[in-house]
Amino acid sequence: MEKSCSLLIHFDKSTPAIANEIKEALEGNDVDAKIDAMKKAIMLLLNGETLPQLFITIVRYVLPSEDHTIQKLLLLYLEIIEKTDTKGRVLPEMILICQNLRNNLQHPNEYIRGVTLRFLCRLNETEIIEPLIPSVLQNLEHRHPYIRRNAILAVMSIYKLPQGEQLLVDAPDMIEKVLSSEQDPSARRNAFLMLFTCAQDRAVNYLLTHVDRVSEWGELLQMVVLELIRKVCRTNQREKGKYINIIISLMNAPSSAVIYECAGTLVSLSSAPTAIRAAANTYCQLLQSQSDNNVKLIVLDRLNELKSSHRDIMVELIMDVLRALSSPNLDIRRKTLDIVLELITPRNINEVVLMLKKEVVKTQSGELEKNGEYRQMLIQAIHSCAVKFPEVASTVVHLLMDFLGDSNVASAIDVVVFVREIIETNPKLRVSIITRLLDTFYQIRAARVCSCALWIIGEYCLSLSEVESGIATIKQCLGELPFFSVSEGTEPTDPSKKTQQATSVTVSSRRPAVLADGTYATQSAASETAFSPPSVVQGSLASGNLRSLLLTGDFFLGAVIACTLTKLVLRLEEVQPSTVEVNKATTQALLIMVSMLQLGQSSALPHPIDNDSHSRIVLCIRLLCNTGGEVRKIWLQSCRQSFVKMLSEKKLRETEELKAKAQVSNAQPDDLIDFYHLKSRKGMSQLELEDEVQDDLKRATGEFVKDGDDANKLNRILQLTGFSDPVYAEAYVTVHHYDIVLDVTVINRTKETLQNLCLELATMGDLKLVERPQNYTLAPESSKQIKANIKVSSTETGVIFGNIVYETSNVLERTVVVLNDIHIDIMDYISPAVCTDGAFRTMWAEFEWENKVAVNTTIQDEKEFLEHIIKSTNMKCLTAPSALDGECGFLAANLYAKSVFGEDALVNVSIEKQTDGKLSGYIRIRSKTQGIALSLGDKITVKQKGGN
Repeated sequence: MEKSCSLLIHFDKSTPAIANEIKEALEGNDVDAKIDAMKKAIMLLLNGETLPQLFITIVRYVLPSEDHTIQKLLLLYLEIIEKTDTKGRVLPEMILICQNLRNNLQHPNEYIRGVTLRFLCRLNETEIIEPLIPSVLQNLEHRHPYIRRNAILAVMSIYKLPQGEQLLVDAPDMIEKVLSSEQDPSARRNAFLMLFTCAQDRAVNYLLTHVDRVSEWGELLQMVVLELIRKVCRTNQREKGKYINIIISLMNAPSSAVIYECAGTLVSLSSAPTAIRAAANTYCQLLQSQSDNNVKLIVLDRLNELKSSHRDIMVELIMDVLRALSSPNLDIRRKTLDIVLELITPRNINEVVLMLKKEVVKTQSGELEKNGEYRQMLIQAIHSCAVKFPEVASTVVHLLMDFLGDSNVASAIDVVVFVREIIETNPKLRVSIITRLLDTFYQIRAARVCSCALWIIGEYCLSLSEVESGIATIKQCLGELPFFSVSEGTEPTDPSKKTQQATSVTVSSRRPAVLADGTYATQSAASETAFSPPSVVQGSLASGNLRSLLLTGDFFLGAVIACTLTKLVLRLEEVQPSTVEVNKATTQALLIMVSMLQLGQSSALPHPIDNDSHSRIVLCIRLLCNTGGEVRKIWLQSCRQSFVKMLSEKKLRETEELKAKAQVSNAQPDDLIDFYHLKSRKGMSQLELEDEVQDDLKRATGEFVKDGDDANKLNRILQLTGFSDPVYAEAYVTVHHYDIVLDVTVINRTKETLQNLCLELATMGDLKLVERPQNYTLAPESSKQIKANIKVSSTETGVIFGNIVYETSNVLERTVVVLNDIHIDIMDYISPAVCTDGAFRTMWAEFEWENKVAVNTTIQDEKEFLEHIIKSTNMKCLTAPSALDGECGFLAANLYAKSVFGEDALVNVSIEKQTDGKLSGYIRIRSKTQGIALSLGDKITVKQKGGN
């Protein structure tokens, strides 16, 4: 690995500088040329060049320069050159720069002093620093604050060196004196930071001595105070009461950064309701006062965390959170709605719904381009509210029905699905919903919305007037029959029909779609998009929306129309005493169906009717010609019963998910429980008392018990070397989102001391090492814990491999022990997730990477195989359990998971039982990126046999 650096500069490698040219420029008297040459030298050094002959030139010609830019570049050069030899000893020529640094530290110009002090902060060589210490300490009392603040940082850096405490024995005393007399905010912050880092007790004493004046300190110093409080309270829980009072006093600070940190610190230290309420209020204030969208998103994340752990307090602030909807950013609105929907209670539901209704009305203004998308989010939120609290449905359903004809198809689909659910769960609203639906049906412009609306009309038109209105509405929207004449079929003369024909050519295109059961079907793209109303006036809206959609070639809608008419006619037979009227309606329905079949088989459209739709329309014709009691029952009752069953299953699933989310905490048998009633309350404020109570409750309910599963920890230990190797190594792998931490235990099994022992690692895949390997000395039969951090950038199976290299005193050459490879499993990155069937199908159609794995397993039961795949891939089955019931020898299911990087993984399992009892079929994986599709496919291939 390359050595670590504190300086990073872009370098264009296409124009490399030559060392001789740099040397000539440095030896000249032109200041600009010297500056340019120094910059080139620094960039070459940063990109791996050594330039050993340049050092003496720089000492001779650059060191004496009085130009400030050259002096700054000189310090950058000295920062990045190698100052030690291979054995770690300081190079003799480095003594040459010590006198120059001392002169700089006593320079009359403040800038030169300041940058030199900053340079010393990045210097680790004690031999160079030691002679400069008196000069550094003199600068602590300089009149200019810029020099004082950098001198304090230099003292802190020197004190933190391995021999720093010997070099500066009384540094904490000096800095404490500086802190008490210093007036500059930055210098005070640096002094307090030095005490906090190097002498924590002194920092705590200073804080508690000046506790009354903390609120008057500057923003920078207050931020360090909060960091100190967090550190102290983590190590000493009993002292946190007095520190919480300091945090509460800082809540009124003028700085937004300070009050944000106060809120975060308060939540991390205390569970007292008063403290949590104060933190939540602070977050809500920041949500309103900050204009930056990134800040709003971060604050919403914090509120979301509070919601999961302190829901009762967040419920009180629901309206404050809702005010964030005033932001035009869709991500902020989405997060806000997600938080609010989980905080709804019978007390606040009316206020929330009223606010959502106002927002829906605002979206009609059409000022913002993403109003349609926002309206869809609001409709889904209102739907969720109405399902949880059916009593509010009556106040919103009629408002939302105005959007059935919305140009945003997704929004209109959400409305019609909402109406379908409400009409079943709220029987009192049935009549008003049906009446409104029939009145507004002609406005619907999307085929999928029409299909759902027709199903509602067919199922819920029960009275005579409703049935007759339903038939009349469908007839009106279909327009006059036939749909085309013979002359139009060969040479269309009607301009409106020409328009429709042109539309059908451009819109209708066929592509495979995955159905809810996982099987493929061909669907026309016309059903996905809303058609634009014809521009020709003659017969534009009068011809009806259903007619226009049929003339684009959407025969699936034609089949839905036929089924709806069949249901309405069958119901008319039950409610209409006049046989003449029933026969009249039947013949009209039959005429419409036959006309649709004629249209489908004519040459007027670019493609004929599909077989499914043809069979369905023919079935409806046969049924109306010969109705039977059993068939009537299926058509008029079974569909509705299936829908009711689907709704009840959905509700059951949601209830189970809520139960699973609820934290089940158990107190450990030997845990100590304090009874706070028996405690002394002397000197305790109400907040401290509340905090004690909450801590006791948490301890009693086991919430302090960590989630880490110690039994599984052993499974994650990987042996890297053999037992017979002179060095034994094993690694414990921890995967945490974007980081992988390897905790490697290295044991010296020999009787000799191993010197310069180094763990050298390399990676394959989207993994990157972030640390430079260090050398260690290992005594005979002793062990060492070495940590290595690796960054992950995508969900892909990666491999880490490497060696352990060391030297012994007897042998001059280095010994290499090759390590076993560590395979990073994709399962560490993905977790089960939930999405709607509609969203799954949309993603399935959009994602371009597909990996098809043939089923090859010894498992003979379909459901057992599915369970095995779910367990092996860590995915969630979206297919309802009821859809998997029964023994038919065939199974299709959709699985879904999300990676920590936000990638979606879709899996469709389609399997069939053969006559010999074996399972055959395919598992299809789709994703946006290639890595996740391939890695998941490999995992399934390995695991599907039935082994572990």
